[in-house]
Amino acid sequence: MPTCQNCESFVTERYVKVFEPEDITRPRACPHCEDMVRRGKEVRAKKN
Repeated sequence: MPTCQNCESFVTERYVKVFEPEDITRPRACPHCEDMVRRGKEVRAKKN
């Protein structure tokens, strides 16, 4: 089971395939990450 690198929450393998480049097996951010923003394949810290 893959987990998020940022918050350690469980994510599905399908989520990883859709939102991460092929060589990454653990997402850098997930829907549970309140402090991160995903834009396409890029991930950045949320602006205050």
